[in-house]
Amino acid sequence: MKDWHPDLGRSSSPRYMAIADVIEMDLRSGHLVAGDRLPPQRELAKRLNVDFTTVARGYVEAQKRGLVDSHVGRGTFVTGSAAKESQGFAPGAAPDPRRASVVDFSMNMPPEPHDPELIARMRDGMATVAANLIPLLRYQGFGGAGIDKEAAATWLSRRGLAPPQERIFVTPGAHPALLAIFSLLAKPGETVLSEIITYPGMRSIAAQLRLNLAGLPMDEDGILPDAFARACERLQPKALYLNPTLQNPTTLTIPARRREEIVTVARRYHVPIVEDDAYGFIPLEGPPPLAATAPDLTWHIGGLAKSIGAGLRLAYVVAPDSKTVWPFVSAMRANNVMASPLTLALATRWIEDGTADAILRFIRTEAAARQQMVAALLPEGSYRADPLSFNIWLPLANGWTRSTFGSHMRSAGIGVVASDAFTVEGAAPEAVRVCLGGPITREKLQGALDFMAHALEGPPEMAASFF
Repeated sequence: MKDWHPDLGRSSSPRYMAIADVIEMDLRSGHLVAGDRLPPQRELAKRLNVDFTTVARGYVEAQKRGLVDSHVGRGTFVTGSAAKESQGFAPGAAPDPRRASVVDFSMNMPPEPHDPELIARMRDGMATVAANLIPLLRYQGFGGAGIDKEAAATWLSRRGLAPPQERIFVTPGAHPALLAIFSLLAKPGETVLSEIITYPGMRSIAAQLRLNLAGLPMDEDGILPDAFARACERLQPKALYLNPTLQNPTTLTIPARRREEIVTVARRYHVPIVEDDAYGFIPLEGPPPLAATAPDLTWHIGGLAKSIGAGLRLAYVVAPDSKTVWPFVSAMRANNVMASPLTLALATRWIEDGTADAILRFIRTEAAARQQMVAALLPEGSYRADPLSFNIWLPLANGWTRSTFGSHMRSAGIGVVASDAFTVEGAAPEAVRVCLGGPITREKLQGALDFMAHALEGPPEMAASFF
């Protein structure tokens, strides 16, 4: 097929990788078939108005993926491997139903990819990682190899962060990173601050480390700076924990002005900020992270669980300065030794070849569609959500309590978690977090939302849940 003219705009990867990506896409779509001869490298470079070396690297990348074979004097030919691999990693490979059925609906999960082309692309990344299987079964240095830190820096740059590599660490998830950071910042019996409605994992970590967790009052823009200042004077906290973008569970995002006010207070009282940026990559636009405003004051944690997939169990941590690096490394090594090299290699590959961006685009699109479904059923103002969040925060009315509502929704196939899990102190409000992501399809979600909306129209007695 000498007239093959790839549209590199179909891939967000660097141009040489985009060439391999488009070969793969065209092979799956049938535009290319096994045995097709690709244009000579110099000819294709001229068509695409790129350097010869770009095309040469693209063909080499395609050969690494098993998409083409090159023969001196004859040219480069499509092999058809992508079409075979799209069916699985090996002949006869099929999903194990014992694993497919494992799901915890109480967790706030992003929607799961269902596009065959995207799933095939994700599998190709795993196949590439498998080529390095034996080295990846060895112990690795803590914090990631150079290639992994480069990928981390690339990913963090999407949030406007450009820290030196010596302050970037790849950890096995945000939760162990938080555990290590707070073990450094506070001793048992000392106080740390958070939102009064906050991520349940922070409550667990504080309990595990025997720290006093004090909740700060909030409005629609996040914690109140004046309340933060008063707590600093009264409690002398050792740190402030925030989940500032698409906060779990309320979905609020702290605007730029409020972030500046919080940083001002933190500087005045010398309080380190621990920024859990789990959802920071989801919005297309938003305020810069606190670590961009106050890098010397902020521990930044960019987890991949919500922007790519929780099963990766990886997070990119940026330390505030060089003197905190070694204590952090020691704390992490004592608890976790290292992030899984296999998982780390996969994340790095997906970031390098643009698959991570493709997954993120899918998550945004699907989350927006699901939020639109909610908006069509529930009255405006009756719940809190963001157009791209994976959940809604639902205050209850008409006599519903969080207990009765949770029981009513138990069979609906979506996760409903009572406010008790998120409340730091005081009485928990009559509210629940309703999760919209995970493996549930739009069709099943629509049925669950219809069921929920019908129940909320009247008191619990009218829902006929109990007999």
